[in-house]
Amino acid sequence: MAESAQSLFLTAPYPRILAHRGLAQEAPENTLLAFVKALAGGATHLETDVHVSRDGVAVISHDRDLTGLGQDVRIDQLTLTELKRINLGYGQSLTSLAEALEAFPSARFNIDIKTDAAAEPTARAIRDQRATARVLVTSFNEPRRRRVVGLLPGVVSSASSLLVARAVAATNLGLTAAVRRALQGCVAVQVPQRAGPVRIVTPRFIDMMHRVDVEVHVWTINDPVDMIRLLDLGVDGLVTDRTDLAVIASTRRT
Repeated sequence: MAESAQSLFLTAPYPRILAHRGLAQEAPENTLLAFVKALAGGATHLETDVHVSRDGVAVISHDRDLTGLGQDVRIDQLTLTELKRINLGYGQSLTSLAEALEAFPSARFNIDIKTDAAAEPTARAIRDQRATARVLVTSFNEPRRRRVVGLLPGVVSSASSLLVARAVAATNLGLTAAVRRALQGCVAVQVPQRAGPVRIVTPRFIDMMHRVDVEVHVWTINDPVDMIRLLDLGVDGLVTDRTDLAVIASTRRT
């Protein structure tokens, strides 16, 4: 793993406070305004999602379509120019990943690649902005995660759903070597507190992740009581819609 990547993305202060789609308080999520608000409020990282436009540009959006805006059309059916004409409110529009990286040249980005088609455009935007050292790339899909990592030598990554499942199973059996193998090449696991009936984030799980030198980031945590409890358990980061509350919670730990 390249030292430069570690020295930027992983040298933010603890706890990591990852702004889930920015801070969408009087700002639409995943917009430049939401990112401004998150950083101004103390977020250490911007967590965001990427799809691809019809003309092959990596576009920041969680959803694959615009039905939430009353439009029955997918992101990949419109060009970037057409997408930027869509009014999201508060003077904001959809934006490209490259534009966001350029607008915040010192910010650390946690980037979730949502589709296979977005893999190469995402890598290209990161390379063009010389941002490899300050981003973490991830995907729930393991082949997609590996694809982007392969396109960006030295980039850091968090585990896909498949790798997390293997790590949880090996942790429950106490198999440290198997956990280390499962998470090879990953610097973090980004997980919910539980998946159905299975509680993922436990003291045993956190201890095992730290034993194999992997950070634990938990999503999506918006309750200050949960924030404090998780930080006291030893998690390294909180993925949250309320970075303003997380910053306060991080100072009130027992």
